Amino acid sequence: MDGKGRILDNIFIERLWRNLKYECVYLHAWETGSETKAAIRKWMTFYNHQRPHSALGGRPPAVVYWPRNDKTQTDQQVHKVL
Repeated sequence: MDGKGRILDNIFIERLWRNLKYECVYLHAWETGSETKAAIRKWMTFYNHQRPHSALGGRPPAVVYWPRNDKTQTDQQVHKVL
């Protein structure tokens, strides 16, 4: 963190960890670390690609932050490689 918005960054991270714990970790008793890692990876994919977020208008973060279109965004610069 660079100091700017540090408090807000912490709020979002704490909320993510709380959701992970209550929606995934506390509901299961995995035997091995690899099972735990796979389950958390599956939950993170669900959280980012399927789970609706009220702050984003009921859309998942992946839809908002990584739109899938072939057109270049108007605010992006196009660089030609020679």
